[in-house]
Amino acid sequence: MAAIPYWRLSSFYLFYFALLGSTAPFLALYFDHLGFSSARIGELVAIPMLMRCIAPNLWGWLGDRSGRRLLIVRLGALCTLASFSLIFVAKSYAWLALVMALHAFFWHAVLPQFEVITLAHLKGQTARYSQVRLWGSIGFILTVVGLGRLFEWLSLDIYPLALVAIMAGIVVASLWVPNAQPPEQGERAAGAGFLKQLASPGVAAFYLCVALMQFSHGPYYTFLTLHLERLGYARGTIGMLWAVGVVAEVLMFLAMSWILARLSLRWVLCASFVLAALRWLLLGHFAEHLALLLFAQVLHAATFGSFHAAAIAFVQRSFGARQQGQGQALYAALAGTGGALGALYSGYSWNLLGPLTTFSIASVAAMAAAVIIATRLKDAVT
Repeated sequence: MAAIPYWRLSSFYLFYFALLGSTAPFLALYFDHLGFSSARIGELVAIPMLMRCIAPNLWGWLGDRSGRRLLIVRLGALCTLASFSLIFVAKSYAWLALVMALHAFFWHAVLPQFEVITLAHLKGQTARYSQVRLWGSIGFILTVVGLGRLFEWLSLDIYPLALVAIMAGIVVASLWVPNAQPPEQGERAAGAGFLKQLASPGVAAFYLCVALMQFSHGPYYTFLTLHLERLGYARGTIGMLWAVGVVAEVLMFLAMSWILARLSLRWVLCASFVLAALRWLLLGHFAEHLALLLFAQVLHAATFGSFHAAAIAFVQRSFGARQQGQGQALYAALAGTGGALGALYSGYSWNLLGPLTTFSIASVAAMAAAVIIATRLKDAVT
């Protein structure tokens, strides 16, 4: 990792995904602790994802136009901390909805711009991205295990304090990172516009599948913790089960440079979707069986690890230097759109149709994406 600021980049991913590790497994649990119904929980969880549909494109356009990506990262991190701190004012549904929307508007400005900075530091060595990004997974693991144990000992009333502490870590890490700009990439960067590149073969289909993947994660991120708790698992055990998935993700990140050197992006993406479909069926039908539950969590290596690494590589290959921020932002925005729709549908269907059907719908969405990738990306990705 000589010649790149490895630890500075890695520290940012550590804190950024530690925040995700504190929200994905526990946010719905906290709202349940406050007494909200499953429908209201689904709506509150969906709001940050809906902001992910808007914020990354706005900030991505601004980053590409101004070139001040690191400034956007730092201001976004600071404003995330300030706006989320409003949660200490009140706990009504309307106020929490405002807090969820406001802090997410700034939070989702941060990662797409930071991905461009990281890739610029890597100087085109995309395979090395996974070696930096794995520290985000480590941050997720430390948080999900630590908070799982903490909430066995203490009340969930301390949950907002934990989030504020992690957000402060993101601010500090953003101040430590040096800036970098992506190199110009010849004629494509100078002439071809973002929409023209978006119209390239397979690119629009890829983005549709990004939305479908996150849609399929809806019940997982919104209700898995509650689902397992009601099946009799302790909160500390649930935290460990989340961590199992992210350990598998870390191992996948370590292997991705080897995998991408030997397999096409199309087949890595396709395999990720097929394994996602299998995973949601296992979680919906067999979560009470610990061995199958552990296997389903190991499949996180595919549903997030290989999918995300391949998707980042696809975006970088598909857009020129001046469109990298918008390409990454559109990836984040469509992931947010899919995630928000997934959280909403699962919130409404959880009590009405039950976990089995809710996870089955997710499985169908993932399999549909696998078919699209297999048939539409043939000419786009070798």
